[in-house]
Formats: sequence, C-alpha cells, structure tokens
Amino acid sequence: MVTRTGQLRAQVATVAPVGGGLAIVGAAAYAALALAGHSLDVVDSAAVSSMYLLTAIVGPGIFIAVEQQTNREVSGQLAVGRDSAPALRSAALVSAGLGVAVALVVLLASPLLVSRVFGGHWALVAATVLAVFGAAAVYLLRGLFAGQRRFRWYGASLAAEGLARLLPCCALALFGWATADRFGFAFALGCGVAAVLVLPGLRGTGVRRLVQPEAADHSVPVRRLAGSVSLLALASGMTLSVANLGPVVLSSRVGPAGAELAFSYTALFMLARIPVFLFGPLQAFLLPSLTAAAERGDVVTLRRQIRIVLLAVLAVGLPGILLAWLLGPWASKVFFHAPTELSGLVAALLGISTVAMMAATVLQPALVALGRNRVAGASWTVASVLFIAVLFTPVSPLAAAVAAQVLAPTLVTVLMLLGLRSALTSAETTPEAQLTS
Repeated sequence: MVTRTGQLRAQVATVAPVGGGLAIVGAAAYAALALAGHSLDVVDSAAVSSMYLLTAIVGPGIFIAVEQQTNREVSGQLAVGRDSAPALRSAALVSAGLGVAVALVVLLASPLLVSRVFGGHWALVAATVLAVFGAAAVYLLRGLFAGQRRFRWYGASLAAEGLARLLPCCALALFGWATADRFGFAFALGCGVAAVLVLPGLRGTGVRRLVQPEAADHSVPVRRLAGSVSLLALASGMTLSVANLGPVVLSSRVGPAGAELAFSYTALFMLARIPVFLFGPLQAFLLPSLTAAAERGDVVTLRRQIRIVLLAVLAVGLPGILLAWLLGPWASKVFFHAPTELSGLVAALLGISTVAMMAATVLQPALVALGRNRVAGASWTVASVLFIAVLFTPVSPLAAAVAAQVLAPTLVTVLMLLGLRSALTSAETTPEAQLTS
C-alpha cells in the first residue's frame, strides 16, 4: 500500500506541472482569440485568427519534430548512461537551420498571405516569422526537459508561453489599444518569451559543454539527426496542416467579402479542438517510456501503453463530440462573438475530426519510439494529398473544409494503426538491438 501510494504521488507530481502549464497555454489561446473577436471588426478578427492557426502550422507544427527527436536522443543517451550534451548540441544546430528554412518559406509566400489571408496586414508576416524562431528555441528546450523527465521545467515553459500571450492581449483589449497587428505580435511573442524564461533550467543538467565538447562525449551526428528531424517535421507539419489549414484555406477562398463566414467557422473549429489541448504534450510523457521499452524489446509494455492511451482518447473525445454538437454553435457566438451561427452538424463533424487527430497524436510517438519515422511521414503524406484534394474541391467552401477536416485525419489514423501493428509484430521477432535502428 505504501509503495502504491508513493508511486501515485510520484505520478501526480510528474503530471501536475505539465497539466497545469497545458491548461494555461490552452486557456490563453482561447481567451486571446475571444478578446480579438470582441475588440476587432470581422475582417481583422478573421485575419488574426488565420495568423494564429498558421503559426500553429509553421511553428509548433514543424518544431514539435525537434522536440520529439531531441526527447528520443536525450532519453536514449541517458538510458545507456551517457551525457546528453552532444545530443542537445546537434539538435540545436538542426533547430536553428530549420528555423531559417521555415522563415524563408513564410517570406516567399507573404504576398499571397497578405492579400488573401492576413487582410492586407504586412505586420502579421513579421509576427509569423518571429513566432517561427521562438518555436525553434522553446521546442528544443522542451525536448531536453522531456528526455530528462524534468517535467516541472516542461510545464513552466507551457505556462510561460500562455501567460506571455494572454497578458498582452488583455492589456490591448482593456486599454483600447486593440489592432490586428498588435494582437498578431502578442500571439507571436509567446514561444520566444517562454524560451528565455526557462533558460535557467539548463543549469545542472549536464549540458554545460555545448560549445566546447569534451573528448569523452559521445557525439550525435548532425546529418543523421537532421534526417530524422526532417522526416518528423514532414509528418508533424502535415499533422498541423491537416489540423489547422482548413479555416485558413476557407478564409482565402471566400476572401474579405466572406469574412463573417470565415471567422464564424474558425470560432466553431477552435471550440471543437478543445480536447486536443488535453493531449498536445502527451508525447512528452509517452515517448521516453516507449523508447525505453523499445530499447529493451519489451513489446508487451508497448502494446499495453498504446492501448491505454487510445482508450483515453475515446474517453475524452466522444463526450467532446456530443458537447460540440449541443453547445458549439451557441458558444461560438457567446465567447468569440462569431457573427454567423453554424449548424450543430458542422460542430459534431469537427468533433469527430478532433478525435481522429488526437489518436494520430499519440500513435506518432509510438512509431518514433520504434524507429518507424518513415511510416509516420508516409501516413501524413497520403492523408495530406487527400486533404488538399478535398479542400479545394469546387463545391461550397464550407462543405469542402468540413469534409477535408474529417476524411484526412481518419485516413492517417488508419494508416498509422496498420504501420504500428506491423512494427510491433516485427519487433516480437527482431533482436533487441535492431528495434530502434
């Protein structure tokens, strides 16, 4: 009994910081968008909400790959008693290079973004680039903290991101300073401020030799790490594209004249996505334990953990579908000041899409732990092709956005389940040393 109580307390002490930080960053996103909806006109509200969703694609959508691979490298080094400094050093170089590449893509796309998505606001392009570099920094640090299982610092980075976004937005609304550009920069600063605030977490972690490695260090080849991160970035970028691109494309298709529909859909979309915030950082908990089990060749543990997490997805997601159907349209008008009340059917379908996205979110780290990055990338590639094809179908932009939002996540979940089943079956007969090769 004492042992079980101690284990329960240890689990609560691990989960609570990340859960609390996640609650803050999630609430801050919704509060900031609600403040923008009540403070700006419809055109500017649509521009700001599209910018927020776009930064979720080019920021976290890409750099979660840095976090996951850093997590895997650091936890793998610690599992065999090695220093984690070389892994972090290589990951930092890869993250910086990826940040420059993503920023260049945003700048190249800026003329189209400004004219069709950002409502003519060039400052929102600058804010998006700022968000990219902030994400490059904070997701690298989260990968380190997760790999070392230092979840208090991980949770602190989430809380700092949320507060750094929420407090400026509150000031803008309270003092009458609200503009689309200012809200855009308030969104963008969250990740960068969080990275700066958690830098003290590097002290005493064995990463003091980032610039001048000692001869005893076990180097982690940058090229190999870059290749792994690239595959994961492709998968996670497609993940967040499928998750968030629908409202952005809808906004571009209807243009400024359809700003009311675009913002109303985005508001309903955000409400249907609430359960995702309960599972966003789940990979931080899941990946170290899955990696350790894969290193040991413990297929039984892998199967059990994956099964439990998928059941948890259903336990949270199914009530979310019901609540979206019953309350989503009303809540979008009350909380986000949406000008058009869309149907409960649209809300329920978006809720189904959310459940599929949550399942994919927890299946991908399992594939990473088994060294099947290519399976994750291929799954998202196929689903993304379907997503884009349906999204631009010459029918009603709203119908196309909803259909794409449901079909693509469902397909990627099925493909990942098939890939994971194959990987686990192979692992049962594969020598331990080859499981994560």
